[in-house]
Amino acid sequence: EVQLVESGGGLVQPGGSLRLSCAASGFTFDDYAMSWVRQAPGKGLEWVSAISWNGGSTYYAESMKGRFTISRDNAKNTYLRMNSLKPEDTAVYYCAARGKFLVGTTQYDYWGQGTQVTVFI
Repeated sequence: EVQLVESGGGLVQPGGSLRLSCAASGFTFDDYAMSWVRQAPGKGLEWVSAISWNGGSTYYAESMKGRFTISRDNAKNTYLRMNSLKPEDTAVYYCAARGKFLVGTTQYDYWGQGTQVTVFI
């Protein structure tokens, strides 16, 4: 059974930081690019960041550049370090896997259940 299990979300004040984690199982992790996608209240899916199968390439949506860092490790985990958080970063963050790497897409082979990030004043 394929599973992507996110953790690390929570409440944070503007300017704060969080690190999201995603634990993968049930598929060949090294064959998949990994991404983070978010959905703010009342809005559609928004691509956040992606990392290639070997971690050699990383990509970010424009508004996340310089604030977010994506990474992955050999233990089948994917991370999203988020710094300088803003109220507009409030969303459910999903971890997603795609066999054919495509930056910016919101179409994936596998999805996690999501973790809530709330940036409040």
